[in-house]
Amino acid sequence: MGAEVIDRLLSSNEPAVRFKILAYVQGKTQDSGEVKQVQEEISKSPRVDKLLSERSEGGSIPHHPYAKWLGAHWVLSLLADLGYPPGDESLIPLREQVYGWLFGQKHESSIRAIHGRVRRCASQEGNALYALLTLGLADERCDELARRLVMWQWPDGGWNCDKKPDAINSSFMESLIPLRALSLYARLTGDETSRQVATEAAEIFLKRALFKRQHDGGVIYGDFLKLHYPCYWHYDILFALKVMAEAGFVCDERCREALELLESKRLPDGGFPAEGKYYQVGEKAKTGRSLVDWGGVSSRRMNEFVTADALIVLRAAGTR
Repeated sequence: MGAEVIDRLLSSNEPAVRFKILAYVQGKTQDSGEVKQVQEEISKSPRVDKLLSERSEGGSIPHHPYAKWLGAHWVLSLLADLGYPPGDESLIPLREQVYGWLFGQKHESSIRAIHGRVRRCASQEGNALYALLTLGLADERCDELARRLVMWQWPDGGWNCDKKPDAINSSFMESLIPLRALSLYARLTGDETSRQVATEAAEIFLKRALFKRQHDGGVIYGDFLKLHYPCYWHYDILFALKVMAEAGFVCDERCREALELLESKRLPDGGFPAEGKYYQVGEKAKTGRSLVDWGGVSSRRMNEFVTADALIVLRAAGTR
């Protein structure tokens, strides 16, 4: 069954799906001709064309960088996750939009410490850092993003933007993406501080089996157990397992229940469904508007993007 679904995905019309299978399931090196060719197809694919379709002549996107899901911040993070080829200088105007926002006076004035904890939506800096590193667009300002994430870490290992003075626990949503970013930053730069911070952040999830409350073992939030693509800044067990795989923690015994839950969602054809979505397609969408349809939601039909990510996770965990 595993071989059949892999063959099906390798025949997909979506090059990003083929890239994920080639590079992360079959383990082909990213400097191989086959992988590079597929990445070039990604850069010219209809989905990527739509993601970038609102760029001006100067290369920027006429929305706030954080406008959901049309702004430069989200476009870069999606391109990174799709396997867009690194080093494309035409994306630099989008990078500068993101930097202008994150290092701008208005944003920086919102960074507040209450009772010794910096209350920041660290997923913002985390997504930017991850995207720019992955897309080969990093410069010294990425070092500053990493430094800020390290500096803002809460005592329990993660991050949170909750401004209530009595809030002491890190947020799953605000901690997973910084973990992803700092883990990648550590791998690329050898920075031991970032590696240690990422390891501490992983414990937030691992000690809760990725989805359980510590005090009674109950499910933290039902939507955590549904599969989505893209997650944007949201959290589910597949996204968590994907980050754990990237960071080298997916073989930890504490991931076992989440892996079993994921495996239980496999469809008869070997694929995995999208059980929810955080985007809306079409001009009438008031919030979370996407220029791209990511395959919709169906409990009975395989979603190629969800399936590719699920197979990546299961391979990294030693099972398909």
